[in-house]
Amino acid sequence: MLLAVLSGLLLGLLLGALGGGGSILAVPVLAYLLGQPALEATTGSLVIVGVSAAMGALAAHRRGQVRLGRGLVFAVIAMVGAGVGSRVSTMLAPELLMALFGALMLVVATVMLLRQRRRGAADEAAVVRPLLSRRGGFSCDCERVAVLVLAAVTVGFLTGLLGVGGGFLVVPALVLALGLTMRQAVGTSLLVIALTSATAFAGRMLHGVDLDWPVLVLLTLVSVMGSLAGARLAARVDQRRLSLAFVVLLFVVAGYTTLRTWPVLLS
Repeated sequence: MLLAVLSGLLLGLLLGALGGGGSILAVPVLAYLLGQPALEATTGSLVIVGVSAAMGALAAHRRGQVRLGRGLVFAVIAMVGAGVGSRVSTMLAPELLMALFGALMLVVATVMLLRQRRRGAADEAAVVRPLLSRRGGFSCDCERVAVLVLAAVTVGFLTGLLGVGGGFLVVPALVLALGLTMRQAVGTSLLVIALTSATAFAGRMLHGVDLDWPVLVLLTLVSVMGSLAGARLAARVDQRRLSLAFVVLLFVVAGYTTLRTWPVLLS
């Protein structure tokens, strides 16, 4: 229980300081620090991710940064992928599940590193034309529709498969395909993550995944409380350096996960 409290505090600080992206460490915390099996860890992560995203979405909605209609469209498509991903996760070997998670962490760390170089861009919508229109005859911006569907299904599948939120894909998809500003995309992505996490969690539970509820509830509660302190920390620390430190941590954890899983898979 003491380890769960300390782990929850660490997750909360990361969530509060970095936003939803910090939740990607929930799986390694559950798997390696608390010793839970891969399927149980990725399922428990959905609880932490979903609760954190839901609270963040409510706060963003009060600030006027959530576009409900567009977010729900994205979420409905993503929920289909989440159902499929949760089913596939129950069919994979634990080592393969964690190996895939390690590969995903490498991708996320790389994406965050690239974004560091492009900070400071204007907070304006990337596109303004609607995806579908009936004015002057039916028209379809099919390229953006394809981007939207592909990104939503991919996000949902990753959420169901690996217990992650997928914000690193949701935010750019909302900007490019739905024309949201960056602030709107970040707020709306929390709504998407909360709904897809709930769908993936329901799918996991329907397939009989057992969870250590006392530890998981304690971890989630402490994480939520720690996120408040993390938000204050973010206001006092250079965000660029904080994000860079997190990227380094992701590379380290991804490397550790790879060393733990790939030798077993190859043996």
